[in-house]
Amino acid sequence: MGPAARLAALLAVLALQAGDLAGVATRGDTFSALTSVARALAPERRLLGLLRRYLRGEEARLRDLTRFYDKVLSLHEDSATPVSNPLLAFTLIKRLQSDWKNVVHSLEASENIRALKDGYEKVEQDLPAFEDLEGAARALMRLQDVYMLSVKGLARGVFQRVTGCAVTDLYSPRRLFSLTGDDCFQVGKVAYDMGDYYHAIPWLEEAVSLFRGSYGEWKTEDEASLEDALDHLAFAYFQVGNISCALSLSREFLLYSPDNKRMARNVLKYEKLLAESPNQAVAEAVIQRPNVPHLQTRDTYEELCQTLGSQPTHYQIPSLYCSYETSSSPYLLLQPVRKEVIHLEPYVVLYHDFVSDTEAQKIRGLAEPWLQRSVVASGEKQLPVEYRISKSAWLKDTVDPVLVTLDHRIASLTGLDVQPPYAEYLQVVNYGIGGHYEPHFDHATSPTSPLYRMNSGNRVATFMIYNAALFWWNLHRSGEGDGDTLHAGCPVLWPTSGYTSMDRNSADLAAQALKTKMLAERSWKSPLAFQRSQKPKAMIYRSGIAGSYRSTIFNFLKKLHTVFHSLAIPIYIPINSAEGFLFLYRLINTCFLPF
Repeated sequence: MGPAARLAALLAVLALQAGDLAGVATRGDTFSALTSVARALAPERRLLGLLRRYLRGEEARLRDLTRFYDKVLSLHEDSATPVSNPLLAFTLIKRLQSDWKNVVHSLEASENIRALKDGYEKVEQDLPAFEDLEGAARALMRLQDVYMLSVKGLARGVFQRVTGCAVTDLYSPRRLFSLTGDDCFQVGKVAYDMGDYYHAIPWLEEAVSLFRGSYGEWKTEDEASLEDALDHLAFAYFQVGNISCALSLSREFLLYSPDNKRMARNVLKYEKLLAESPNQAVAEAVIQRPNVPHLQTRDTYEELCQTLGSQPTHYQIPSLYCSYETSSSPYLLLQPVRKEVIHLEPYVVLYHDFVSDTEAQKIRGLAEPWLQRSVVASGEKQLPVEYRISKSAWLKDTVDPVLVTLDHRIASLTGLDVQPPYAEYLQVVNYGIGGHYEPHFDHATSPTSPLYRMNSGNRVATFMIYNAALFWWNLHRSGEGDGDTLHAGCPVLWPTSGYTSMDRNSADLAAQALKTKMLAERSWKSPLAFQRSQKPKAMIYRSGIAGSYRSTIFNFLKKLHTVFHSLAIPIYIPINSAEGFLFLYRLINTCFLPF
């Protein structure tokens, strides 16, 4: 085997191993990215096809059974049927000796269900794992907490915030999709198994309510029953000290399952406890929400998330302003970026309409095959964690020219080198069900961070893109981290498509120990995302410009706008002062275009 053949064989083996690892990584991570959830639709369609074939087989089998039933019934309903008729007597004996045996022991039913089971086993490896069910249930609890959502509302398919007596609709989906008693039970059971009775009780209560309303109805797909929900809810109340509710629910359980000795013993135990401490019968236990040890700013974080993207009236502060930005870059001269300064310390700038929908869609498509569970630095390791739920992919600019264009645009605007080794590759992030990233810094705060092992230093700044782009510096000029750059990604309440982020790191050439993080997020309406749909326009204000120039400039602008419009390039030309006129003068001389 020659060197080329050996290399090809090695690459084939590595590809197979990578494929196996990708498969392992996917199982249990479906909930962490919407693209993975969307891919789960494909195996379910296959299962629907299997079930359709099974139903058709069963319908044919039942039609044949109905035919046999009707034939035999007609003979019994005819009182004049003479048993003395040797033909009828023969067929009666044959039916009882042979036909009924064939009907009862028919293999057709088992063959139909066997085909369904075989088909399921072939699809099973592509199905979400139990860890996905747990992750999706925790995501619903996260949304419940952060946005103060009503569990009863969620069970009905509506997203309502309940504060005291006030009920606010946060989101109205086009199609209401309500949960079943079994759905609510599964969410409550995930919390119950974690010992989280704060979340378990409201979900189990809703499960009990729904099961009561449909008691006696049998649903093949349900795993739980009213008795299961009563059992778990009773013990959850006992665990939080509400003996009275535990006793009441346990007694109700015995109405449906009077022979259950374990529950009968529980009833005796609860009655004894109440007899020994009568005050417990009327005392209501206050259930505390579980505290998250690593999150010290939970209240502030959730309060900001609950604003759902509303912004302070910063336009009232004179030092915060809007302008057209070129950063003295020829690249941006004919296409300035709309800049809005929204904070001074730390310095935070918003650039409107920084990427087009076409660019965003292209980058999403490039990233999707490479998405893996997002990780965070933990000592010298990088691990997936509960406080960051998403998947991410890293893209080199050699993958596609659109990435080169994006890098050029960012570099022109910021003056930073976004190329390796001064830059990390572009990171594209996709959030899943209730996906979030709790308060964190983009710069490393520990000398053991994996960032330093890359010999590229700390991250200088962040460039975050949705439809607009947000830019801020992570480090002071001294190289120390800016503690005011703590930020977060709120849980995604309702995604509008599939992707949220692209991540890029770049370092300033003059500071090898410093590093720049460029994060671009796109396509989901995160609660803190600040977006505008204003279309780019070419504008000219004639005040301050001599009349003899106005018609000439206006004709030039019309020509220029026509050219750039045909190239699908937006152009912004503000002319409202002498400074603006000089801008146009430089533009004309730069382009060398005749009037």
